[in-house]
Amino acid sequence: MAGDDSQTRKPSDGKPPPVRGIHVDSDWKKEAQAEKERLAREVEGTTGAAEADRAAGPEEEPPLPATFEALVQMLATPAALFMSVQRDPETGQRVRRLDLAKHHIDLLGVLEEKTQGRLTEEERRMLETMLYELRLAYVSAVSEEVGESPV
Repeated sequence: MAGDDSQTRKPSDGKPPPVRGIHVDSDWKKEAQAEKERLAREVEGTTGAAEADRAAGPEEEPPLPATFEALVQMLATPAALFMSVQRDPETGQRVRRLDLAKHHIDLLGVLEEKTQGRLTEEERRMLETMLYELRLAYVSAVSEEVGESPV
């Protein structure tokens, strides 16, 4: 086999002889580009779906309807939260911020003042009751902070 040079001889078609285990494809650039485009479409589709999921948010109850009651509740909730003695479960810091509680109570007071005479009896009563309860809780929270008993 000393005279056998079939491994070093080039075939007559001009292509290099095939190497065992490696397949040379002349369209590799086209295939690579097609794969790149396919992956880009997949990522784009995944990103689009992820953005749609984020926009939809977690599966929760739908938001309250846009009503006067919802507006009052939206302002009253942080007021009550900021008077709380609870701690934030993630940070462990106190949530109590009486200055912010007062701010939200004052916002409800502005709402009461600006809507005077334009509310239904039910809306007026609800706002009045909410303000009364929040103001009472605020006085109690401030008294706790300074170590006095509420009046």
